[in-house]
Formats: sequence, structure tokens, C-alpha cells
Amino acid sequence: MSSTQSREDIGATRRRTVLERLECPVDENATYENDRWTNRDLIPIPPDRRTYKVWSYFVYWCISGSNISAYTTGSSLLAYGLNAQQAMACVIIGALIVGMLSVACGWMGEIHHIGFTVASRFSWGARGGYFPVVLRAFSGVFYFGIQAYWGGQACSVALGALIPGFAHMKNTIPLSAHIATNDLIGVLIWYLLYIPLILIPPERLQRPFAVSAVALTSTLLGLTIWSVHTNGGGGPLFHTQNTAASTSWSMIFGITSILGSWGAGTLGQSDWTRYAERRYAPTLSQMVAAPLTITLTALLGVVVTSASSSILGELYWSPIALLGAILDYYHFSSGARAAVFFAGVALAFSQLCINVVLNSVSIGMDISGLWPRFINIRRGAYILAVLGIASNPWQILTSATTFLTAISGLGIFLSPMTGILLADYLVVRKKTLVIGDLYVGDARSIYWYSHGVHWRAVLAWALGTWPTLPGFIMILQDPTNESTWGKMFKIAFFVGLSISFVAFIIICKISPPPCLGEGLNYLVRATHSLSSLY
Repeated sequence: MSSTQSREDIGATRRRTVLERLECPVDENATYENDRWTNRDLIPIPPDRRTYKVWSYFVYWCISGSNISAYTTGSSLLAYGLNAQQAMACVIIGALIVGMLSVACGWMGEIHHIGFTVASRFSWGARGGYFPVVLRAFSGVFYFGIQAYWGGQACSVALGALIPGFAHMKNTIPLSAHIATNDLIGVLIWYLLYIPLILIPPERLQRPFAVSAVALTSTLLGLTIWSVHTNGGGGPLFHTQNTAASTSWSMIFGITSILGSWGAGTLGQSDWTRYAERRYAPTLSQMVAAPLTITLTALLGVVVTSASSSILGELYWSPIALLGAILDYYHFSSGARAAVFFAGVALAFSQLCINVVLNSVSIGMDISGLWPRFINIRRGAYILAVLGIASNPWQILTSATTFLTAISGLGIFLSPMTGILLADYLVVRKKTLVIGDLYVGDARSIYWYSHGVHWRAVLAWALGTWPTLPGFIMILQDPTNESTWGKMFKIAFFVGLSISFVAFIIICKISPPPCLGEGLNYLVRATHSLSSLY
């Protein structure tokens, strides 16, 4: 062997060694291998990692349903001319639908212990499944960025309570950037706190979630007691008149915006229900805790916003901005600083947990599904964090109108996916799956379809998306657009879900997918060993 060949062989060996070290960790005595379709975070969750009980999912919804986004939802709806009662009606209706969708979309996680990333393969095909995964990951980048920005603002307020000079720090960033220097510092601090939280495996996050739920609940109750007691009542918003040009359409838009805000979460409920210790453990919490937490948080948001406006002389829809105003109102007194500090810490920790619940785990798994051999949930979460800050979320949140329109618009693309998922799993396949075939990327799998793409899902998604797309474009250009297309957009979630749901069933009735009825159904407990994947 020549010296040149020897050096080439050594170089090749070193490259293989480096690649092996970069691969995702594998469990000891694992019966799976990292490849294009499989890693530890994508396999069906084994029994020893199913740690979530009924109370765990209640705490989950205390995070998912009780947060800054829910707090601002009810009061933000008032910007569309609705009165407080009508805004709360929108929240209640939307929250109830969120609860029902969460139960339905979470069944495959309870039964088969797989998440959305893998589930997409049986509806869209092994290759086609990349499309919904990438689309959800794309929307998740903006959700993550928004939540991270709010978390950074909460850190900034907490620091301002400790160091008054920080609260009034001179801004050295151009106003066109829509972010102040102290808020940017807060975002960087929030990111430093985010990194260690991601090191905790999803199945062990119950305790941090419980601490966050208690802290945020105490903060919201504290703000409510202070504002109502100090003002001597609920404030002026409960006595305002409806100013909407069309109350019915404004309410429909309000309901749709709520569904759009939690749409990605309901679509990926199986990402968390797959950790259920037993069947039906998530059901009660999803049906009760989801609407309860969303509604109560939004109600408290309206009460605090209304009552505090009479005290401070201005409407503060964001609890973070409200905390800053409280500091100024009490001239940075020691009592106000202490209260605002603890409230700011609670809000910052809440934003850490909500980003883990709705984005880091689910979107991290989506990113993992793109390259399972080298990316797991943890690495995907770090990639998401980088993309989230690069999305410039402070530009998105320049007004309530822009915020609600952008969030609602995401439902245009996600709601048809929800319809396809529910139609395929519940109606077409009747909860029956060949689990092993979800991890085979060739014609041996019944989910390979045509070159790895399921054309039926593609067609149903297109049919559910196109009716609302023109209205979305018009609304972005002119939020007051009342054309037929504009009104269609206001019910985008219902239109997209229902059309794709019905269309997929009809298409599959005319042209049934191959091998229907094969595999594990809902009467068979998914206690099979991981070796059944191969």
C-alpha cells in the first residue's frame, strides 16, 4: 500500500470517527439504530419513559393555557370594537374548541406513543411527511421568537426593579428596530436561562412546570387583587359600547385568532400525550384544564387591564408593560420594587416553560426528523432558539392588530393539516397503524405510497388552503377589508379544517390508501417492544 493511500485511509477513518461522535446518543441496550428515520426521540416512547399522569397534564395546561399570550388575547380583542363581554364569549368558545381538538389530536400519542413528526409519515408518506414538519417548524420559529421576546422583557422589568437605573437606561438602538437596549439585554439573559432548561428530558419536566404554574398563578391573582382593590372595581372596559362595524364577523375573527394561537399546539398534542403513563390520562385535563386556564387567564387580563387603566391613566394590555408602569406610579418604592421583581421573575420563568411546551420539544422534534442521525430534540431546540431570535419578533409585535393577524394567518396552513390528521387517523384508518412501517423509508413500507409522497393528503391540503389565502393577503394589506375573501379569512381555521377533513375522506373513499386495516388498532395496547420497529 502506498503512502498516499495510507494517508487517505487514515483521513477517512478520522472522518468516520468524527461523524460517529456527532451522532445522537443511543440508549444502552437499544433495539434501534440512528438512521434517516429513527433516533431516541422519534421512536414510540417505551414504558419506562411514560411518566405523565393526570395531574401532569393539568400542569401542562397551566403552562400552555395560562401565559402572557392568553393574558393579552382577551384584552387585544377589544381593539376590534368588541366589548368585554363579547371578547370573553370569543375566548370561551375558542377555548372549548381548543380542548376538544387537543383530545382528538392527542389520541395517537396515547395509543401508539408517537409524536406528530412520525405521525405525519402515515398521512403524507415517508418523504411527503417532511412538508408538514417543515411548515410547522417554520411557524414555530416565529412563535418561539415572540415568546422569547416577552420573556426577555420580563427579565428586563425584574432587573429594573432591582436596579432602578437599568429601568431608565438610555436607549442606544435606533427606534426603527422596535427594541430598547435594556430589553435586548433582557432577551440575552432569558436565553442564558433557557439553555439549561433544555438539558432536562421532556419526561422529567413536571416539576419545573409545576413551579412555573404556581408562580404565574400567584402573579396574576396578585395583579388582579391590587388593581381591583386599588381602583374599587373592574374599571371602564366593562362599560364600553360595541364599536365593531360587524359584531358577528368580529367575534368570528376573535374565535379564529384564538384557534390560530393554539392551533400548532393542538396539532402536535401527541408530542406530549405519548408520555402518558396510561390511556386517557390526558383526556380530562385537556377537556377541562384547557378551556378553564385559557378563559380564566384571558378574563383576568381584561379585569387587570381595565381596573389598572383607571389607576395609571392608560390601558396596558401586556402584563410586562403594566409592571413597568407600576414601578413609575409608585416612584420605585421598596414595596413596589419587591413586588415587581418577583412578578417579573414569574413571568420570565413562565415564558421559559411555555416555549419548552409549545415550541422547543415539538419543533425540536420536527427539526430532529429532518436529520435524525445527528439531530435530536435538544439539538433541534438550540437550532430553533437561534432561528427564533433571528426572526426579529419585536418587529412583529408592533401593534395588537398586526399580532392577531399574523397569528391567525398561520392557521391557514396549519388547520388543513389538522383536518387531514383527524380524518386519516380517526375515520380512514380507525386508529390502526403499522408502527414499524413508519420507520422504513422505501417501498417495503405501506406508507411509501408514490415515491414516498401521499398525493391524497397533498390534494386535501391544497383544497383546504386556497379559499382563505386571498383573504389573508388582503387583510395583511388592509386590516379593515370586508370583502368576501376577507370574511373567508376570518373563519380560516374552520374553513381549512372542515374542507380538508371532508376532502380527505372523500378522496380516500374513491381511491383507498393501500393496506387499510393492517397493524395495531385502538383495542391493542401498544406494549410491543421497540424491536418491532424492524
